[in-house]
Amino acid sequence: MEYSFGQEERTSAIELVSTALLEDLHGSCDLTSVALVPEDQEGTVQIVARRQGVVCGLPIIELVFARIDRSVTIDLLAQDGDFVPSGRVLANLQGPVRSLLTGERTVLNFLTALSGVATLTWTFVDAVRESSAQILDTRKTWPGWRRLQKYAVRCGGGTNHRIGLYDGILIKDNHLAAWRTQSPDGSVSAAIRHARLRWPGKPVEVEVDTIMQLNDALHERPEIVLLDNMNPAQLRESVAIRDRFAPHVQLEASGGVSLSTIAAIAAAGVERISIGALTHSAPALDIAFDWGR
Repeated sequence: MEYSFGQEERTSAIELVSTALLEDLHGSCDLTSVALVPEDQEGTVQIVARRQGVVCGLPIIELVFARIDRSVTIDLLAQDGDFVPSGRVLANLQGPVRSLLTGERTVLNFLTALSGVATLTWTFVDAVRESSAQILDTRKTWPGWRRLQKYAVRCGGGTNHRIGLYDGILIKDNHLAAWRTQSPDGSVSAAIRHARLRWPGKPVEVEVDTIMQLNDALHERPEIVLLDNMNPAQLRESVAIRDRFAPHVQLEASGGVSLSTIAAIAAAGVERISIGALTHSAPALDIAFDWGR
């Protein structure tokens, strides 16, 4: 699995760190630390996972302190994508106490949020490990956080869906509704043909919510058909139909996916399962600053 914190992730993180520190400091300073902590006081911190999970966001620690105080030294003791037990030390920090206190909450906000996404993704991936189904994210991400949240999904063993509206065609029910007001042939297959004529070479995915729509879509062999809110029996029927008429088309289940339903969904034989909750509802992983002397 590719965990690389690449240039696009780094650029997003730099922008978000800048925004976070502006919110916290508002062009001023940490009033409490300046009031109580001598400017020359040095200290050490261990960043510790208080619960087990998949860690994500460690490169952002350096980006935070690059903005606050470059004299802070950072010794990473884990890597993004590591599954860590409760009590595992993730990093040691050393430097001026004022600077460490100023950066504490910003660092933890990133680490807890991204590690939460990675951990929830890992939980779903682990639940379907005996199947061939991939776990995918969606575009249901926090504004500005998409690159980082999708990176966290990869760290948890998941697979990224399209990044945005620009890098793949996904014909959903509202697109079809709008299409039918203008097209004399309002079929799913006609919409697929039209999309391919407009954007040749781009992969096409189409959402269906009935077996009739699936049959229509398969006439045009889209790369992927998204089966929206179908129960396991409908998913199995869809897989059987696809296997007979268009075996190279991938099927993606979406909607109503939870840890209590995912095993049955994967057992139906779909290749892909997309889950919005990976990014919009992941609980934060408990990570803390433990102070030394």
